[in-house]
Amino acid sequence: MSLLLISCNKQEKPVAAFYYWKTIFKLSVQEKEALQQNEISKIYIRYFDIDLHPKTQEPFPLSPIHFENKTENLEVVPVIYIKNKVMLKKEIDVEDLAKKTFDFIELVNNKNGISCQEIQIDCDWTLASKSNYLKFIESFKKISHKKLSATIRLHQVKYFEKTKIPNVDSGVLMYYNMGTIAPDSLNSIYDRRIAKRYIKSLKKYPLPLDFALPIYSWAIHIRDNKVIGLKSKIDIRELKKDTNFVQKQKNYFVVKHSNYKKGSFYKQNDILKVEAISKDDLLEMASDLEENTAQYPKEIIFYDLDEFNLINYEKNIFKQVLSCF
Repeated sequence: MSLLLISCNKQEKPVAAFYYWKTIFKLSVQEKEALQQNEISKIYIRYFDIDLHPKTQEPFPLSPIHFENKTENLEVVPVIYIKNKVMLKKEIDVEDLAKKTFDFIELVNNKNGISCQEIQIDCDWTLASKSNYLKFIESFKKISHKKLSATIRLHQVKYFEKTKIPNVDSGVLMYYNMGTIAPDSLNSIYDRRIAKRYIKSLKKYPLPLDFALPIYSWAIHIRDNKVIGLKSKIDIRELKKDTNFVQKQKNYFVVKHSNYKKGSFYKQNDILKVEAISKDDLLEMASDLEENTAQYPKEIIFYDLDEFNLINYEKNIFKQVLSCF
């Protein structure tokens, strides 16, 4: 009897998966290695964004994915990112949008010989867009007949009675982009103090959740103490070698001489604040989530699969994170 109890209580460890967020699907050697070493069988690929057309103000698919590589041996989950302004449009026909969205996913799948079992909708809906968003999910579910997942933010977990829960099979908690992009010393990607305000609510959240953790970095471009832009794929090692930049603090670089770098103009005395996620941050996130979750996730999804991100971590980091659960 005791053996039976032990086996019933034993939680299955989550598996690792990745988001793929580029407009061309073409895996580098390092990206393929990361998939193999971590026995990844599932990849969440951003297929397209839905935005409002600047002229007609009608929803349209923005920057659709183009496949240069086959996705063999990988289960593909198309992810559609819907800008909140689309759902804020009062007179939007959500049924028509759901049908067009599904048809476009099918078009991409058929063109590339992909068969998918699940689709994920990524939208940071608000109280003002909630009604349209929830109706869209209902319509999409009926049309697609697929397993449906949705991204969930921390505030939507804590205040779910107000924000409501979309009628999906499961959610993915986006455990990043917690703070404000600002000149201050805080990290806008991950801030444990902010996370702690919300994380205890996880135990009460009725929808099964997987967790998405960040492995990306960016640099905030500051001029006269104002944020003027966000630069992705800025290599801190490269900045240290560049004589146009002087490192002032651990993650702050001051522009010594005005210069152009990768198509961007940096004026003398501008500041670049580099925000990144360390190995210790990832392990801390996993430990906090494990402590506060009511039911263990089936997957930990890392955002995002890109050799630029992978070089910043030891090869076994993903296994280390999974072992926290």
